[in-house]
Amino acid sequence: MSEDGTDSGRRRFLLGSTSVVGAAGVVGAVVPFVGSWNPSAKARAAGAPVRVDISRIEEGAILGPIPAWRGRPIFVVRRTEEALNALSTLGDDVLQDPNSQQPEQPEYAQNEFRSRDPEILVLIGLCPHLFCSPTPRLSIRPEPFEANWKGGFYCPCHGSKFDMAGRVYDGSPASRNMEVPPYYYETENVLVIGEDGVSA
Repeated sequence: MSEDGTDSGRRRFLLGSTSVVGAAGVVGAVVPFVGSWNPSAKARAAGAPVRVDISRIEEGAILGPIPAWRGRPIFVVRRTEEALNALSTLGDDVLQDPNSQQPEQPEYAQNEFRSRDPEILVLIGLCPHLFCSPTPRLSIRPEPFEANWKGGFYCPCHGSKFDMAGRVYDGSPASRNMEVPPYYYETENVLVIGEDGVSA
């Protein structure tokens, strides 16, 4: 009888000890797993909004690429009056999506200029085809790839062409316009890229 009682006590002790150790092991495994759901500081910083001073960009010049927002290059262009006037000469017969009707674009990109302010163009500097970085060809002059070039961006990797609003030319390998990131004006000369904000 005493042996049965002793064995029973040992059994309960071993079962209890094993349960406690097992529970501790589960907690030890779950805590890091749940913690991994939170982004690291580096990941948070990579997606953080970026402030850009545009006061020094001359007319007809580009500031960028700025490899800052989410690791993607950003083009900021101050367009000339001539470049803005040329945009209206390109229509449905030349461009795939002249009115930027693709739903992933911000509302303020659904106009001829694809921007909040006609003079300043903000684009993610990647070709939507295979995500190469197009070369800015901002001057209005004949180019080897387009005799009637009105300024814009040319991807030498596969030949995609975009106008000075980042709208894709018909017949290009790219099937959609260059992406306009979320942005707003914090002040007259400071852009915040990565947030829509309320400033216009």
